Amino acid sequence: MKKKIAIIVRDRKSEALRMAVGATLSNDEVSVFIMDDKLEMDDDTSVNIEMLSDLKAKIFSNNPENPFEQKTTEEIARMLSEYDVVIPY
Repeated sequence: MKKKIAIIVRDRKSEALRMAVGATLSNDEVSVFIMDDKLEMDDDTSVNIEMLSDLKAKIFSNNPENPFEQKTTEEIARMLSEYDVVIPY
């Protein structure tokens, strides 16, 4: 049975994105929530974002400086109740 997994990206952004890519290996539905800060793109981050996009993971952010689907913090909080697993990073 497919699980819905939410990855909340806060502090260790590069590690959280790497882990999100790994979570897609079980063919579960993975969503990434990049919270608060602007995501700085280095080589590792760019590769992981590209791979998540290729694997059809949904990427959201509450910061308008990030080029992902925008949601308010309140909208994200409501969305998280729909997930089977929520992993904060």
